[in-house]
Amino acid sequence: MNTDGNPSSGSRFWPKKKLGSRDYSLQDRNIEAGSGDNDGEGGGSVDEGQSTEYRTYKRRWFGLAQLTLMNIIVSWDWLTFAPVASNAAEYYNVTESTINWISTAFFLAFVAVFPLSILALHRGPKLAFNIAGVLILLGNWIRYAGATKSSGGHIAYAMSGEIIIGFAQPFILAAPTRYSDLWFTNRGRVAATALTSLANPFGAALGQLIVPLWVSKPSDVSRMVLYVSIISTVCAFPALFVPAKPPTPVGPASETPKMSLRDSVGAVSRSLELWLILIPFSIYVGFFNSISSLLNQMLNPYGFSDDQAGIGGAILIVVGLVSSAISSPIIDRTKSFLLAVKLLVPVVGLAYLAFVWMPETSTLPGPYVILAILGAACFSLVPVALEYLIELSHPLSPEVTSTVAWAGGQLFGAIFTIVSDALVAGKDAHPPKNMKKALIFQAVVALAVVPLPLCLGLFGRKDKVVLRRIISDEQVRPNNTVVTTNE
Repeated sequence: MNTDGNPSSGSRFWPKKKLGSRDYSLQDRNIEAGSGDNDGEGGGSVDEGQSTEYRTYKRRWFGLAQLTLMNIIVSWDWLTFAPVASNAAEYYNVTESTINWISTAFFLAFVAVFPLSILALHRGPKLAFNIAGVLILLGNWIRYAGATKSSGGHIAYAMSGEIIIGFAQPFILAAPTRYSDLWFTNRGRVAATALTSLANPFGAALGQLIVPLWVSKPSDVSRMVLYVSIISTVCAFPALFVPAKPPTPVGPASETPKMSLRDSVGAVSRSLELWLILIPFSIYVGFFNSISSLLNQMLNPYGFSDDQAGIGGAILIVVGLVSSAISSPIIDRTKSFLLAVKLLVPVVGLAYLAFVWMPETSTLPGPYVILAILGAACFSLVPVALEYLIELSHPLSPEVTSTVAWAGGQLFGAIFTIVSDALVAGKDAHPPKNMKKALIFQAVVALAVVPLPLCLGLFGRKDKVVLRRIISDEQVRPNNTVVTTNE
């Protein structure tokens, strides 16, 4: 174990020998006798008998609310056209496949700029918030510039605006773990990450429900794009006023020196445990993106209306949000990340398998029940997986693993949407243009990745799945540490 106090040393991160309690402590925090170089309000060295005071600040709720709003609206922007694909296709005088490509371009835009989002988040959440806010405003009004007439719109404007909004997404979708690490203690990080991360699919639910209510015929698309642009402006503008960081650290882990980005990339690439989580997370996020974009086209051939498909998408998301609201505080208290991952992943895989046969039932209960189960498992898994990645990778900066995870999800979302679109049956099929082959493909891949996280902690690697960030908090926090809440 390297004890030279260099936080960017790769050898400190994943040691080859089994870790002991001293290995989790932060040697560079100078808590040994004679360090005595603590500066700032409420600080003091332990050996001098002074109390160390950490504060949480109420102003963190403003940033949390703003991050939640932007994640809601960026996801709603993504599903502006998909819930009314047939009307949108007629309005823009293109095929439904072209409308699907708007969603695909959104996913690929994320992948194109995610390295820049890591750099921005590494400097602090505020910069990422500001970039995302500007891009959301710009993209929405470019889309409306091509949809000002009810008689028809310009698809180039819609595609360009969607890509610009897609550029905004990584700056806020990957921000929750970075923000919660900076502003929250380990008693509230999972809940904060859950709220802000799951706001993204909540925005998708709003899009699935509200957009069909605004669009009953092609000419309504123009008005709908205007409404979404106005809402996006209201949600994005306050990002300019989010505080950059708390005046003082909220806890030991939040002031831990983080590894450099170059060392972080090497550390992530060498960690088997991280990839056992990153791969299924990316696959399942990709399938969620795909099913959200294509749910109408999966159900319509079997007699379901756009409104019924929209309700199904809302059930998927709302039930998931409720489940996550229940499970996240429990996991915050118990820290049972590994158990939760091993329980939830098989449920997700089995739900995708069951959904293969649901559209052809041509009745509402079957699809709705499976979508509810799928949503409950997926949404409970998201914050757990993101926080567990950070626990395993500490002292990497949180934005590294979260951005890689979300980028993988967007990339797979684009791939799965393209593949599913290619697997649509012909007009002479029964029923015409059904997506049974796409559903089978979805189930096979979803089940194939189930064994990966089940291997965590096995084969003599139990020491690789310890909660490093939580242990670092406990190791460096002396008995006379005080935690308070400030305005």
